[in-house]
Parts: sequence; C-alpha cells; structure tokens
Amino acid sequence: MSDSSPPDRDFPFCEAQGVRLLAMDCDGVLTDGSIWLTDDGHELKRFSARDGYGVRLWTDAGYQAAIVTGRGGAHVKRRAEELGIEHVFERVGDKAEFASRLAAATGVGVEAIAYIGDDWPDIRLMNKVGFPAAPADAEPPVIEAAAWTSTRKGGHGAVRELAEHLLREKGELPSPGAARTAAGPNAAAARGQRVR
Repeated sequence: MSDSSPPDRDFPFCEAQGVRLLAMDCDGVLTDGSIWLTDDGHELKRFSARDGYGVRLWTDAGYQAAIVTGRGGAHVKRRAEELGIEHVFERVGDKAEFASRLAAATGVGVEAIAYIGDDWPDIRLMNKVGFPAAPADAEPPVIEAAAWTSTRKGGHGAVRELAEHLLREKGELPSPGAARTAAGPNAAAARGQRVR
C-alpha cells in the first residue's frame, strides 16, 4: 500500500487490518468486462470461480461483502445469491454518493470499507472509502487512486487476491487445508448454498 494518499481523498488510506466490508464493482472486476449479447437480447457474463471462493473466504471469516455496479440484471443477483452477498446495489449512477449509503446499509464506517473498481466511474467512490483497490488491468487513473493493486486481471482472480491479502494482513487467512473445512463444500452444504 502507498505511504501517501492521493490529494482528492477525504482522509488517508486505512490499513488492511481495519477493513470490515469488501465492496466490489461487477463488470471488469468480478467479470473480465466482456458483455455477450445473444440474438434475442439476453446478456451473458463470465464469473471466476476463484473470485467466488475468495468472497467465501472473506464472508466465512465474519465480514460483509457488497456489489456496487452501474449495470445490473438477473446474472448479478444470481451470482450475489450464490456467494451469500447480502448487499447488491445495481444501476448506480454516481458511485461517489454510495460510500455513505454503504456505511448506512451495513453499519460499517466508510473508513473501514474496501472497494475494488476498474474504470473511471469507480474513482470517486474509491476516494470516499478507506481501502481503495484495483485489478491489474484497471485503467491507469484508477490504479493511481488505489491503495492496493492486484497482480491478476479483473474476472481472473483479482477479487480472490484482494480477499486473501486482507485476511492475511489481519492474520485470519486460513491454511489451504483448513480453508476446505472453513469455507469449502462442507460448510456450504450446512448452509444449503454453493461455494463458488
């Protein structure tokens, strides 16, 4: 993480240990940004199972997750439901206004929110939260606004990498063997939900 915050921020970056809510853009973060349109007008998107497992690691550790997207649709709701993401905000016009709304909806102060985004509309929200992050292939101004950048691209494990980073810094990242028990198929079956 950078030692200094960009000048447009309302307050300094927080440390990873202080993050309690992981909020994510969808297109370009949970997906690779591609949008497939069928001849009959249906929209298709590809999600990474590794990202899904990362979200599970995060929520199984007792933390909240949210999606904030300028688009939306049944595919976003379904993916959120599969992963147990309770807070989903779709068709968000001005993401800057959503820092306070996220805080109100989740009970987590803006300074303890991590948000990972990939494109220009995400920057204003990134400047309003404690831990802004970006995938490796985010637009350059987004990377400049981030406290942390993944080595993986959006839709290819960037969210998983972020979740692991936050949990590792907190000292709460389970070992791979323990993770199968804590966040794997057995835990999911007990909840009646899919893992990833």
